[in-house]
Amino acid sequence: MPSDAPSPTATATDQVTHPDGRVALTDRAALTDPRFANPDLAPVPLEQRTWGVYNYLSLWVGMAHNIPSWTLASGLVALGMDWKQAVLTIALGNLIVLVPMILNGHPGTKYGIPFPVFARAPFGLRGANLPALLRAAVACAWFGIQTWLGGEAIFLLAGKLLGHGWQTASAIGGYPWTQWLSFLLFWVLQLLIIVRGMETLRRFEAWAAPAVLLGAFALLGWITNKAGGFGPLLDQPSKLGWGRDFWKVFFPALMGMIGFWSTLSLNIPDFTRFGGSQRAQIRGQALGLPTTMTLFALLSVLVTSGSQAVYGQPIWDPIQLAAKIDNTAGTLIALLTVLVATVSVNIAANVVSPAYDLAHLWPRRIDFRRGALITGVVGILIFPWKLIADPHVYIFTWLGVVGGLLGTVAGILIADYWLLRRTDLDLAGLYRQDGRYWFGSGWNWRAVTALVVGGVLAVGGSYGGPFPADGLIPLLKPLADYGWAVGLASALLLHLLLNARTRTEQRPGDSTPARGGGRTAG
Repeated sequence: MPSDAPSPTATATDQVTHPDGRVALTDRAALTDPRFANPDLAPVPLEQRTWGVYNYLSLWVGMAHNIPSWTLASGLVALGMDWKQAVLTIALGNLIVLVPMILNGHPGTKYGIPFPVFARAPFGLRGANLPALLRAAVACAWFGIQTWLGGEAIFLLAGKLLGHGWQTASAIGGYPWTQWLSFLLFWVLQLLIIVRGMETLRRFEAWAAPAVLLGAFALLGWITNKAGGFGPLLDQPSKLGWGRDFWKVFFPALMGMIGFWSTLSLNIPDFTRFGGSQRAQIRGQALGLPTTMTLFALLSVLVTSGSQAVYGQPIWDPIQLAAKIDNTAGTLIALLTVLVATVSVNIAANVVSPAYDLAHLWPRRIDFRRGALITGVVGILIFPWKLIADPHVYIFTWLGVVGGLLGTVAGILIADYWLLRRTDLDLAGLYRQDGRYWFGSGWNWRAVTALVVGGVLAVGGSYGGPFPADGLIPLLKPLADYGWAVGLASALLLHLLLNARTRTEQRPGDSTPARGGGRTAG
């Protein structure tokens, strides 16, 4: 450090706060308990926190530009919206989810910790496994969905190159064996990248983001040339209008859009822990998430409108559309673009989180790479092709229920870190049984209670699809269309209420463990 640079200040016995606000452990703070620490869960050393604005921007560009994102607008149009209503719903949903994304990203940058370690502050060292495994289960399902779609891309587009026999091969389980082979090949490709670690992921996202964006615009240019302009779909009126029928669809659809990225709003510390500054993670996310998701939704509508003009019917699936390209070079470019897009989002959004979460469950035996392999296996076992077959099930049931449950966790994390602890954590204590986050046998019953109650309120009234028409709990049915907001608000308020008497107990770094539910450093 230069002699004229401001010196870091020690704010606790085992941690040091640097002039930019980021906190690191001192040399004396050895993390020796293998039940709660391994190299993947330990705080990232300050010299390795190097991600800048472009890294976060490219991360979000890479994650937002994927097949499910492309088809979000199509799902909303299938439910009766016109293209303007669909794009508006998607844009608003992503602006809303950006708020918890930035708030929960703060502790990652400040302390260099992943999501499951951050969750130890409100839930306890053992209790944090509850939200971590909930997040991991959702990520495994998403990994399976994205991998199936990527395999479909290989199957369809490779069929253009290898001939008719590839797509008409004998069926196994209702699909050609060549499609299952494509699924397996794509599965292996992703795991080969992720087992090389987070630095490889950063490099991959840095070049993948512009490549995918260029590919999307190339598809737009191709269909525009074929169609001679955009036509019928942009002129289609809404089947819902702007009255009561629209609002009945809008609010559950909005919760579904929020639910799409509610997963990342929890485990965003897994990425911001590598941040060079809070400004980098805030600006990168603000520039990356809402803008690229809205742009991609608009691109999907424009391209689909062109497909209507060319083929007589809208083709919402970009894989199916790309398969209609009538030259080998165009097919190869389309195949590469779809694969890069799917790998980009799947590894970042759906492998990183469960890899850390599963490592957190058994640090002594599971590291990041083993967690990633477990994720890959579980992703195959959840039958992902069934989750996305129906837009009603996909948007309302899958995204809505997932958003409601994960909204409760987000509410607890925000309440505990920002309102109770005022962003002050005992970093070493997050890894020690004798620290202040041990609570009762490693569990904080207050946070667990807030999670359970908030979850019931958020999804207890779920109806339609696999749920009863009157809702699982009929009394709660009116809340079902607002699941994410209900879960976040109710869990946040209940966590604050249950911890009202313990807000002034101890400052971070006190050696005596706190047996209450938390405290405020203010």
